[in-house]
Amino acid sequence: MDADLSSLMLSRLQFAANISFHILFPTITIALGWWLLFFRWRWVRTRDERWLLAWRFWTKVFALTFALGVVSGITMSFQFGTNWPGFMERVGNVAGPLLGYEVLTAFFLEATFLGVMLFGHDRVSERTHLIATFLVAFGTTASAFWILALNSWMQTPQGHEVVDGIYHVRSWAEVIFNPSFPYRLAHMLLASGLTATFLIAGLTALRQLRGTASPAAPLVLRAALTVAAVLVPLQIVAGDMHGINTLQHQPQKIAAIEGVWHTERGAPLVLFGWPDEAARTTHFAVEVPKLASLVLTHEWDGELRGLNEFEGVHPPVAPLFWGFRVMVGVGLLMLAVSWLGLWQLRRAGWEPSRLPRMWLQALRLMSFSGWVATLAGWYVTEIGRQPFIVFGELRTAEVVTSTPPAHIALTFVAYLVMYVLLIAAYIAVLRYMSEKPLLSPVQTPPGHTKGPAELGAQHPQGAQP
Repeated sequence: MDADLSSLMLSRLQFAANISFHILFPTITIALGWWLLFFRWRWVRTRDERWLLAWRFWTKVFALTFALGVVSGITMSFQFGTNWPGFMERVGNVAGPLLGYEVLTAFFLEATFLGVMLFGHDRVSERTHLIATFLVAFGTTASAFWILALNSWMQTPQGHEVVDGIYHVRSWAEVIFNPSFPYRLAHMLLASGLTATFLIAGLTALRQLRGTASPAAPLVLRAALTVAAVLVPLQIVAGDMHGINTLQHQPQKIAAIEGVWHTERGAPLVLFGWPDEAARTTHFAVEVPKLASLVLTHEWDGELRGLNEFEGVHPPVAPLFWGFRVMVGVGLLMLAVSWLGLWQLRRAGWEPSRLPRMWLQALRLMSFSGWVATLAGWYVTEIGRQPFIVFGELRTAEVVTSTPPAHIALTFVAYLVMYVLLIAAYIAVLRYMSEKPLLSPVQTPPGHTKGPAELGAQHPQGAQP
């Protein structure tokens, strides 16, 4: 392996490690911001202190997650200059403004009102605090909008022209609303919703198992399972639409995902198998006849183009083949757990303490299932763009750094060690927060409703649902 190839592979691995770590946290905060708004709104409407307890605990989780997301995002952005200088030199006219819009319209919005949301609950009016919570939630979603606009443009580029190798924007509307953007945005927002929802359900189940559940547990678990039961089918529909869009614009990616080696009509759906790129076949394939064509073209005899038509310009097969099946498998598991869990909770009179321990354990084990599905899907998306960084136009190898491979390897190892430690610390803190016993509340005098400040005084160590 020559030095250039080593630099390319190490730079790709390092960026993959950075983005894998970073995406974990926005995937939670995008949807968790809206959950906080819901908890706060329910408190304002009902004055049921259980909703306020839920809001107080999950605000702490949001703050912790947001902090790690910001730090890892800054680190990742540095790599555009250190590992991929050619990308910004040639595509900076497109990527730079989109990243700048994300900072100006989203990050500043979140950073400005995050302090009000975290520390102003007993210092500003309920209306002002509710608005601040809304703006934080809106900011996280706006951030996803701009980042996915750039990523989608790299997958399905349009609205630009290339002059002397440099990309120039011809139409911002076409750049932002490129053919794959609506599907990627919907798919990512639903993925975030499921990630945050299963985290909420999982930590609530953990508290129930440890005997530290708060009075808010029945409300929170019911809401989480209800939302999950709705979002999973929506994600399946969005995924189907995204797959059809990908077939139209990136057929080689679909061919790799499905293990279609040769163009054929009525292609079978390969459930499992062992793709062998050298032999151009899938060993031990378990197939459903014609189902791949039906799913992707909505015709039994629809044609799927095989990898034989994309020699030298198709992505590696195995990562896409397995990554897609991990994503789908976790999604189906989410469907089963949410639907059956909601049914069990209804049978238990919406009281988590009456749930069988088996179901509480299942929910606990699913706490980070959203992370697994999101990472698998993200690998399919990003690896599936190779060997291009701007699909069909600019190859990844053309924009990689000339930094010696040894230097990249050193920083790559340092990143990995740091990220492993940070992930372990993050999960440990969440576990500690979830298992912390709830102090006995002070009885409320008749006709008196405790406000946020009084609740904080009664629970100086933080009451958590």
